[in-house]
Amino acid sequence: EGFGLVPGSTPSFSMAGADSDDSLYPIAVLIDELRNEDVQLRLNSIKKLSTIALALGVERTRTELLPFLTDTIYDEDEVLLALAEQLGNFTMLVGGPEYVHCLLDSVRLLAVEAGVSIATLLPQEDLEALVMPTLRQAAEDKSWRVRYMVADKFSDLQKAVGPEITKNDLVPAFQNLLKDCEAEVRAAAANKVKEFCENLPEDSRETIIMTHILPCVKELVSDTNQHVKSALASVIMGLSTILGKDNTIEHLLPLFLAQLKDECPEVRLNIISNLDCVNEVIGIRQLSQSLLPAIVELAEDAKWRVRLAIIEYMPLLAGQLGVEFFDEKLNSLCMAWLVDHGSCYNVEAATCNLMKLVEKFGAEWAQNTIVPKVLGMANDPNYLHRMTTLFCINALSEVCGQEITTKHMLPVVFKMSNDQVANVRFNVAKSLQKIGPVLDSNCLQTEVKPVLEKLASDQDMDVKYFAQEAISVLSLA
Repeated sequence: EGFGLVPGSTPSFSMAGADSDDSLYPIAVLIDELRNEDVQLRLNSIKKLSTIALALGVERTRTELLPFLTDTIYDEDEVLLALAEQLGNFTMLVGGPEYVHCLLDSVRLLAVEAGVSIATLLPQEDLEALVMPTLRQAAEDKSWRVRYMVADKFSDLQKAVGPEITKNDLVPAFQNLLKDCEAEVRAAAANKVKEFCENLPEDSRETIIMTHILPCVKELVSDTNQHVKSALASVIMGLSTILGKDNTIEHLLPLFLAQLKDECPEVRLNIISNLDCVNEVIGIRQLSQSLLPAIVELAEDAKWRVRLAIIEYMPLLAGQLGVEFFDEKLNSLCMAWLVDHGSCYNVEAATCNLMKLVEKFGAEWAQNTIVPKVLGMANDPNYLHRMTTLFCINALSEVCGQEITTKHMLPVVFKMSNDQVANVRFNVAKSLQKIGPVLDSNCLQTEVKPVLEKLASDQDMDVKYFAQEAISVLSLA
């Protein structure tokens, strides 16, 4: 009787067999949900598959449930993934490891995910016979989605199968995935390059990388697809710590330099934002001459998001390159960002960037290098640039401390309280509120208070409002 859980069974089997056995009714409901048009219902049903399997028993799970799943579910990735997760835990529900082949035969795409889970449970001697044939097939499957799944799970697979199978089977499979005809597969494999290399058996790691992996990586550096190049650029720097100084200088450095000149901004950005690995191994000076043009180009990129990313990375980069290199090559760039009107986010980020640079290089450096340039903008004919001076003072006052703020910045803020643009004047009130806590109480009473009182009787409503707010917050009323 049962439910007619056989391949090709028609959707009408639903509740039929459940009438005679109330205990099987919930299973009939779940099986109906597996076919429902609502994805969420199908997902919920899949998450309860182990309940169905337990109720059916191991034999019927093997002979009826699994073939039914194979035959019925051609689905969205989300549903397939949920099914794969369930099947990965099904070993005991089909009768234990000796029946594991039933699971691996059930769903081709899911066999990869299930195979990885099952591989972690099996003793090493059974892996070769029970799991590897399926995974070898999957790595060469005619469907790119299956090959993509293999690439995506490659690190988990590598950990599950151990060093010997990795050397004999996974290295050639990984080479093939890195050379796959589909860009999505190459990108997924490229993403795993560093992890794969890290997890190789230590005694043969360098030889395998230099002989088998690096030649493929070299080809990917000039791949026709930018997602592939970008995926590689996000991990390739990590190879330097694995391969050491000499190999990095001889083999990896030329690749990094090529990527720094890539026409795709994401590739250049990914290299620049992962420089810390290379810095540890060879020092950043080796790269600095090529870094500079790449940084400048990214800083002037047409896309504001690209400019924003490089601004946000600058403090870390400055720390790696050192203060001299920064002052000589990059300081002017950081100042130029302060007047980037492509996006308000960029001006905000550039101001924050200055604050982090001062934290890194110290208040004395700020006084000599940054503060004079920032204050110079207070006389700019463009009122937006004058306002930027105030934003910078807000950000810098705390890191520069009381003396520099009182002596150098405050007089400029006071002077700007007479600006003819109301926007600038009310930002003066906001600045005084922001930097007030850095100043001593005498300065607040004798110098700040009169300026705020004058602004509080300004013709402009906004100026009045922010001046009164500052007086209240700083308790100067």
